[in-house]
Amino acid sequence: MSQLAIETNSVNLGQGFPDYDGPAIIADAAIDAIRSGHNQYPPGPGIEPLRRAVAHHNFGYYGVNYDPSSEVLITAGATEALASTLISLLEVGDEVIVFEPCYDSYVASIAMAGARAIPIRLHGPNWNFDLQLLQSSVGPRTRAILVNTPHNPTGKVFNLEELKQISNLALENDLLVITDEVYEHLVFEGEHHFLASFEGMRERTISISSAAKTFSFTGWKIGWVTAQPELLAAIRTSKQFLTYVNGAPFQHAIAKGLDPELNLIAEAKDALGPSRELLIGSLERLGLKPLPTSGTYFVNCDISSVTKDDALTFCMRMANEGGVVAIPSSVFYLDREGSEHYVRFAFCKRTSVIEEAVFRLDSWLN
Repeated sequence: MSQLAIETNSVNLGQGFPDYDGPAIIADAAIDAIRSGHNQYPPGPGIEPLRRAVAHHNFGYYGVNYDPSSEVLITAGATEALASTLISLLEVGDEVIVFEPCYDSYVASIAMAGARAIPIRLHGPNWNFDLQLLQSSVGPRTRAILVNTPHNPTGKVFNLEELKQISNLALENDLLVITDEVYEHLVFEGEHHFLASFEGMRERTISISSAAKTFSFTGWKIGWVTAQPELLAAIRTSKQFLTYVNGAPFQHAIAKGLDPELNLIAEAKDALGPSRELLIGSLERLGLKPLPTSGTYFVNCDISSVTKDDALTFCMRMANEGGVVAIPSSVFYLDREGSEHYVRFAFCKRTSVIEEAVFRLDSWLN
């Protein structure tokens, strides 16, 4: 089967984007903004209503107060927010601790800054890390710790004790902490904790999030950074020469979506619940051994009980022969040894799509 045939005929449970639109009230707000003439460059830091909405959101959910004029920056999604942050705050030769498996843009952006990623492995099936190894990884060139919670690709939600350990390490060694929290509102088990709210951490934490995952408008690329003024000013300097600005009408729409009176954030998680339960239950029935996943769009499976193939080979065969696309989790590791039996599936799809994928998998595996 050709690559074109895979792309057009396979059920895509690989990429982490929904196959449905987000709330109509947000889409209508974008249309209204376009028709109202919000189609030229917005202000460099982002429009004031959205910066104010982000600040109100962080205070309302986490009790941390940010000044919209100097501590909130609107970006072209979380990916640009991360790139701007890393390019701005790292020097050549610096080191950044990352938890692997990790989202692939982390290592690339760290490299673009001339720095080096130091991986700390999250060990399946429960995705724990070795605290002693984390502590011993801090050296004279360590500049920052990058924390993604809820975590892509594992679905791990870092618990309170783990985040306290990370914050203590940052305080003891005068490190920055960069948090990628784009799945902050997609937590199904446990609780999301905002690291900047921990004692002593607000001044050294750069918090990054996005409307893409919460509201299912991934193509709009509206993200944000919150940080103390000196750090944010540096990040804004790099952002100026990456995209400059983006998505003027969409910024107005997301400002409306963040209005707490509309309660759209809670609805986003509720909408994903049935698809999540259907996919995890079906994968378990098929013998693919889903691993614990507390948040995000994703569930990882241990495929070793159904195949001797490594994850990449399995995923290629599953696409070509079974008509279902997933991601070999090994691509998210710097050191792939020991990761060859994990495959990531996305459940941010309509239940009818997941049912079709499960039907195909059942036929292929059996």
